[in-house]
Amino acid sequence: MAAKKKEPVSVMDYPEHERTYEGFLWLTKWSVIVLVTLMVAMAAGFFGGFGLIGGTLVWAVLLLISYFVF
Repeated sequence: MAAKKKEPVSVMDYPEHERTYEGFLWLTKWSVIVLVTLMVAMAAGFFGGFGLIGGTLVWAVLLLISYFVF
């Protein structure tokens, strides 16, 4: 039988792990914000009678508000 090799236990890089996780949370939060504001702007454009330009302006305003709130 072959002798079993003990592999060294790698030390986890906690600062890098936390930085990656914070980046993931930031990207997830802003992805949700962009998609929700896009859906609201599309509803305003299609059903609210704002049209393409109005829906785009609604989206820009909602993103600007979200930037300062979140």
